Amino acid sequence: MTAPAIELKSINKRFGPVWANRDIDLKVMPGTVHGIVGENGAGKSTLMSILYGFYTADTGQILVNGQHINIQNSQQAIAAGIGMVHQHFMLVEPFTVLENVMLGMEGQGLLARAQSKARKALNEIASRYGLDIDPDAIVGDLPVGLQQRVEILKALYRGAKILILDEPTSVLTPQETGQLFNILESLRSQGVTVLLITHKLREIMAITNHVSVMRAGKMVAHRDTDRTNPEELAELMVGRKVLLKVDKRPACPGENRMTVNKVGYVDDRGVKRLKDISFSLRSGEILGVAGVTGNGQSELMKILTGALQPSTGSVSLETGAGVHVLKVGEWPDAGQMRDYGMGHVPEDRLQQGVVKSFDASENAILGYHNKEEYGSPLLKPENIVNATLELMEAYDVRPQLPSLKTANFSGGNQQKLVLAREMMKEPDILIIGQPTRGVDIGAIEFIHRNLIAARDKGAAVLLVSVELDEILSLADRIIVMNDGAITGEVVASETNETELGVLMTSTADADAPVFEDKGHSGKYEKKEEAAA
Repeated sequence: MTAPAIELKSINKRFGPVWANRDIDLKVMPGTVHGIVGENGAGKSTLMSILYGFYTADTGQILVNGQHINIQNSQQAIAAGIGMVHQHFMLVEPFTVLENVMLGMEGQGLLARAQSKARKALNEIASRYGLDIDPDAIVGDLPVGLQQRVEILKALYRGAKILILDEPTSVLTPQETGQLFNILESLRSQGVTVLLITHKLREIMAITNHVSVMRAGKMVAHRDTDRTNPEELAELMVGRKVLLKVDKRPACPGENRMTVNKVGYVDDRGVKRLKDISFSLRSGEILGVAGVTGNGQSELMKILTGALQPSTGSVSLETGAGVHVLKVGEWPDAGQMRDYGMGHVPEDRLQQGVVKSFDASENAILGYHNKEEYGSPLLKPENIVNATLELMEAYDVRPQLPSLKTANFSGGNQQKLVLAREMMKEPDILIIGQPTRGVDIGAIEFIHRNLIAARDKGAAVLLVSVELDEILSLADRIIVMNDGAITGEVVASETNETELGVLMTSTADADAPVFEDKGHSGKYEKKEEAAA
């Protein structure tokens, strides 16, 4: 019989009182794509970090192609033919593709000769596996999908025959995800073994041969992919049945909360990022913003939350804090926006949502630290800790340790901490970007349920997401953006991914369908044509 490419026997790893991996057994056959799924904090990344040498197991054995290997660091893992592509890329952005690929493997002697040799090898690898890319391109100028391709090339250049991908699609558009899967098919067909860590069950079903499920640090199940289904995997991951479809009643839109009028934005380089954006948002509804990343959604969110000044246009807010007309030259900052009744869950939790070096309790009040409830102007630690514990319990943030550094929480739990901070204030307007990026199936269900609950309590929710199924499941109305403009507006219950995909590649059209709500009926009807 063919020996497994990877075999783990009774792997254990503790971090103080936390038992991250408990007696893990795993076999991964060569030339397959093997999925590993589990909730955030289930121990997936810890296990892969042990295999790649970032951590050393307390007990247990690692076999690579049937041979016992003692992996103490990543250099030993690379020597054993193991490569890893991390969720957050480890690239030097000012360097070229070639320089990033050969970094740390320059060898001795003349650098020009080493570069020539590396360029030839890189071209051969790229051609063999369908990873074509300009070796002289500056990595910082590349889109995320191509940066990920550089990471894969780095691993293959170092001789990887076993490739670990940790949440590889969490930062990719649907199109880039499709390109990645084509690459994985090519790798598999040429004998490369892939370990795919993901929370997206649709991807597991689409690309893997086998899947293993982890829960609370333990390996609880192994399945052939063609003999399982998303419902079974979700139940194994969470330990209970999980609703994979959003359960919601029709919206009952109420008062107008926000009117955006011809907002435009020109960046420092003179590029027009937003072009006359206009729409309204009412209480009791979720307005989805669909589009491929980089088409103005990020700039729009930053303008609406006070992080960026628009070049043209205005915004009217009507909340419990009164009526406010926001004009160019008098634009409020993020703190004032909060005072106006707006909550904001940013697209990138690490860049805008949390300070990783802060305790969880400090991040739990970030942006609200000047409120009397926390003891302003002299903060009261006891009040802050108690409030943090309340947030953590309400939003199932694990572990419930307010003093733990935020960097030590998994990505999904960092996201839930930000969501709890913003949503438990019950803002009149909630601006939320990519709410479930990098989040597991159990947390996705939880987040979706709370967004619907916020809507039903009367919040006006603007939801930006690159996940079309998420937009279709949660939104009541959808606006689609392309090249900084709105290319159409549709009712979520009357459209599909195909129609949205067409609008995502269209140009702004005055005849694009637009719908409006009719009172409090929960119905949306197409606007009548203007009289000639």
